[in-house]
Amino acid sequence: MFKIAIQPGWYVQGTGAEASSAVDTSLLLRLLASIRESGSIAAAGRLEGLSYRHVWGLLRSAEQLFGTPLLEKRPGKGTRLSHLGTVLLLAEDRIRARLSPTLDSLASELEAEIRKAVAPERSPLRLYASHGFAVAALVDWINTAQMPVELRYRNSTEAVAALARGECDLAGFHVPIGPFERDAVRQYLQWLDPRKHVLVQLALRVQGLCVAPGNPKRIRTLADLARPGVRFVNRQAGSGTRMLLELMLARDQVPQQAINGFDSTEFTHAAVAAYIASGMADVGFGIETAARRFGLDFVPLVTERYFFAVEQSALETRRLDDVLAILKAPGFIRRLEALPGYEPVATGEVLTLARAFGGRPGAQSS
Repeated sequence: MFKIAIQPGWYVQGTGAEASSAVDTSLLLRLLASIRESGSIAAAGRLEGLSYRHVWGLLRSAEQLFGTPLLEKRPGKGTRLSHLGTVLLLAEDRIRARLSPTLDSLASELEAEIRKAVAPERSPLRLYASHGFAVAALVDWINTAQMPVELRYRNSTEAVAALARGECDLAGFHVPIGPFERDAVRQYLQWLDPRKHVLVQLALRVQGLCVAPGNPKRIRTLADLARPGVRFVNRQAGSGTRMLLELMLARDQVPQQAINGFDSTEFTHAAVAAYIASGMADVGFGIETAARRFGLDFVPLVTERYFFAVEQSALETRRLDDVLAILKAPGFIRRLEALPGYEPVATGEVLTLARAFGGRPGAQSS
């Protein structure tokens, strides 16, 4: 069993008189993160197995390239990051949040190709889902169990459409509880066949407004998004979160064109949160877990159910037994409970479409 990981990396190259200077940020960012946590250059060096002198030399070289300090020394209080040092770490957060789903999907594709050459008899579990914290936790558990898995991060509609075409075994999507359920379900019923597909519930999760720490703009409702001076960052068209937001805006009669930044998009909840944490926007719409991970405040607005759609035949042939066992494992349940905004309700329970959405308009037309 093997795993492939692809990590983003970036370099800073000097220009003009500094054209020969360059900084590989991988070590620099680790040092800055350690200094932020410990307040000590020496402690950061020990963590990397480097001398104080060597670390200080690396930091000085970077400061000369940027032309401004990375650190601020406080007599008797240790060392803290300068504004530039903080900006660099926030930039790294944004890069990872934006690129990780693409790189994880690419790594999974490479794994699948290599596995076909090494062990063609082992068929991987094909999982398509939008990038999210509970899905990532499940993939971690699947990897720990040494089950071959082919992961593709796709938005909810793309995942369900892929299942209908027979391209995946599990398709992750989410449906809001309450007045928006009918319209959301109608979107997915274009691809889900009640005679062929069933659902496996993963968890409940909360969506709402991710705002800067302390909520300085006093953003409480969707109507506040249209106020002058409020900068918004959105999810991409086609995502389940974007679809839900547009339904809610229509209900509240908030015109999309009145929202500054409505067309500025990111592809994951984490990327939205990182964008706000960097000070590039005041608010975004997403899940609580992402807000908390980036030190943001959160205004809850709606609870939704996250499902995996599967073919009934896959359950009848017991192909998914190991995945269902993981979903019901006490350790995995505790992992979900530790995610802010997630609640492991009926996790691993298999539902027919009629049972999941029965009695609700839209489900009846399938």
